[in-house]
This record gives sequence, structure tokens and C-alpha cells, in this order.
Amino acid sequence: MRIADVRAHGARGDGVAIDSPAIAAAIAAMAGGGTVLIPPGRYLCFSMRLHGGVTILLQAGAVIVAADPARHPGRYDDPEDRGAQLYQDFGHSHWRNSLFWGEDVRQVAIIGPGLVDGEGLTRDGPGARWSAQVGERPVSMDGMTAAQIAALEPEAAAMRGQGNKAIALRGGRDIRLSGFSMARCGHFAILATGTHGLHIDHLTIDTDRDGIDLDGVSDTLVEHCRVNTPNDDAIVVKTSLALGSVHPAQDITIRHCTVSGYDPGTLLDGTCRITLQLAPDRDRPTGRIKLGTESNGAFRRIRIQHCRFHHCRGLALEVVDGGSIEDVVAEDLWMDDVTTAPLFLRLGDRRRGPPGTGIGALRGVTIRRVVATGIDPRFAATIAGLPGHPVDDIRLHDISLTYAGGGSPADAARRPPEMARAYPEPSMFGILPAWGLWVRHARGLRIDGLHLAVATPDARPPIVTEHVRDVAIRRTPLWHG
Repeated sequence: MRIADVRAHGARGDGVAIDSPAIAAAIAAMAGGGTVLIPPGRYLCFSMRLHGGVTILLQAGAVIVAADPARHPGRYDDPEDRGAQLYQDFGHSHWRNSLFWGEDVRQVAIIGPGLVDGEGLTRDGPGARWSAQVGERPVSMDGMTAAQIAALEPEAAAMRGQGNKAIALRGGRDIRLSGFSMARCGHFAILATGTHGLHIDHLTIDTDRDGIDLDGVSDTLVEHCRVNTPNDDAIVVKTSLALGSVHPAQDITIRHCTVSGYDPGTLLDGTCRITLQLAPDRDRPTGRIKLGTESNGAFRRIRIQHCRFHHCRGLALEVVDGGSIEDVVAEDLWMDDVTTAPLFLRLGDRRRGPPGTGIGALRGVTIRRVVATGIDPRFAATIAGLPGHPVDDIRLHDISLTYAGGGSPADAARRPPEMARAYPEPSMFGILPAWGLWVRHARGLRIDGLHLAVATPDARPPIVTEHVRDVAIRRTPLWHG
């Protein structure tokens, strides 16, 4: 087996010299089959391109540090010139402006147990240039000023030379990311778009924004990962138009993972603090596993199994851009200190896509064996479709949800607006009229074993259904504090 030690190519590992040219040279030398060895040290780097057949081994004590172009001599690779990106934001639509990036590479691996530290990456980037601008941002951000939005979404010209992702893959096949840790990794720790045969395992990610984004991928396994993302989603599956056409997300398994919304950096240091009150969207800390929001294509044959949620939002399945979610199974989930709804299934009508984009479908979902405690009392588990477009064939089995309680008679009298075109978040509807489960515009709902409890009395009913048909509910013991 061919092995290239990056020090033999001139890498210093002293945290002062820019080592990306030396590491890139070692990667290129091993193209077609070989291992790039990164021994203990701090390697200050700008962009490095991945090549097929190469395994990068981060030894214990090896730290790849993302350089800061404002402080260090150099710059990240320029983002691809892809013209006006109408439907996706800048971060989703570019890959080369990253610490590591690969295009259509095969049989590539980055394996641990070292650390990727995105210190010099930026979490910001321009939003989509979609002319409708409906449902582009969460309702919770409505009170922000134009200056506050601009601070989060600078113009594209400001991004030249900047890096906003740690690992970005466009296309490619048979790729493994295993064993290492990642810290403060900009907009995305990992962005994989249109990738096939991806295996991500035993990673610890503690970052500023998104953790693992799987956009239009297939035959993908994410397992035994810990992902802490208080400011955005932890593990998220999407079907965007970032590649210029729709790619389905299918045959994906996420299992034995833990997601959380602890204060930034406190998963890696072991303190797991919870002083942060709000994410940048002005809702409570995020974390969570989610399908959507970007949903132009189909989500099929997705399994979420044996996962834990700590101090973060719950499981969200969202289709709002004309695609479909079907044949999804989520089972054996444990949640504590849930910062919005424990379960959120939403079919919406944002339609961020080209002319002719219609309303999608959300159907054929089974959720079973879920235990959630310490749930924000404002947001019951939610299943919400649209008039004439119900959420269809949803099955809930053996679900146990415990809320803080405290809802008022005024809360019970609320009738939330449809919010058809709004960005999907549990808070979009405001305080809900039920404390346990709220269902609107649904068909073929089957519930068998729904255990609801409140820690303190709540004036709202435990379950409210509106505009539903063909519903069967059995075994629903209730306990009031």
C-alpha cells in the first residue's frame, strides 16, 4: 500500500506555516490509490481538493485548522461560477469554497481519530435569489431589521476567498468519513450533494450551524455520530435544486446517533452547558434530525433508528417545495428537554422552485417507540397538512410524551392560521390549542399507544383534530400533574 507522510511533502504542523499546499500535494501524489498520513501537529490550511482512491488518516493529535484569510496569508478556493442561484442559498450551491472539497470522486476516505477545526471558516452566506421570497425565513425572524438580516446574509462578492464549509462533496461514490471530531465548521460541517454510497460513522461534531447535510444522496448510512448544533440542524436530509435538477434522497439510514443543542463547543469539552436561550432564527436551540426544508424532490425509504435528542428541537418531516415524503420509518427515539415540538410533520405550500412547481405530498410515515420528556408546553406534537392536501397514512405506535404544562383557557380557544406558505417550524402556528397532539388536514391516521402527560395542570385538551378523516385512535392513557 502506498503511503505519503505530509511532512515528506513539506508540511510543518506548527500552527504557523500554511500547510495546505503540502497536504494537497500529498493527496495528489496518492491519487488512484494510497493513504495520506497526517501525524500529530496543528496544520493551518486553506482549501484542499480530494482525489479518488485516497484515504486521509488523521492520527491522534493531528489537527487540521481552517485558516482565516483576514489573518493568514492565503485564501480559500473561489466558489464555482454557477450564475444566479434562484432557489438555493449560497452555501448549498457551492462546494469548492471549503476546507476539503471533492467533485465526482470515488473511493475516498477521511478517517480519524484527529480533529478538523474550522476556526477560520464563516457561518454566513447570501440567501436564495428567489423572486417570490415567500417562506424564505422562519416566522420567528419577522421582527429582525434589514441590517440584522444582512449581517447573516452578506452579498456573494464578500464570499470570495472565504471558506464556509469544512467538507463538501458534489457527486461522488463510495465515500467514508469516520472516527474524527469536528469543531466550529462554518455553514456546514459536512455537505454531501448528489452523493451515492456515503458512510459517515463515529464522528463527533460541535459546530456553529448545520452539522451533516445530505442533499439528494442515496445508499447512505450515518451511524454512531454525536452532533451538537444549537444554531441550526444536526442531521438533515434535503432534496434541493442545488445541482440544477432534482435528485431524490433515498435508501438512507440514520441510526445510533445523538443530536443536541448545547452551548457551542461544550459537547467537545464535555461540559454540555445550556445557557444559550435562542438560535439565530429567534426560536430556542435547534439541534434535531430533520427531513426538509428544501424539498423539491422525493424522500423515499428513509430509516431513523435508535437516536437520542438532548436539549434540542424534535424530529421534523417537512415537505413544502413540491416534492414528496413517503416510506419513512422513525423508531426507538429518546428525547429530553425538547425545545419545540417533539414531532413535527408538515405539508406546506412554499413552492420554492421553477414555474409549475406544485404542492407535494407527505404520506406513508411510521413513527414508533418514542419517549420524550421536558417538552416546551407551547408546542404539541403536530401533524399539519393543507386544505385539499391532507397528510396521508401516518402511523404512530407506542409514543410517550411528557410536557411541562401550564396552558391557559385562552390558549385552548386559539385557532391557528393556515400559514400555508410560511417557512415550516413548530413556532409558525404560535401556541397550540392542544397540549399533547394537534392534527389538522390529515387522512388515514392510525394511533396505537399514545401516552400523554403534563407535569403541571394545563387548560387545553390533550388532543385536538381538525379537518381529519379516517382516523383510528386506541390506547391513549392520560396523566395530569
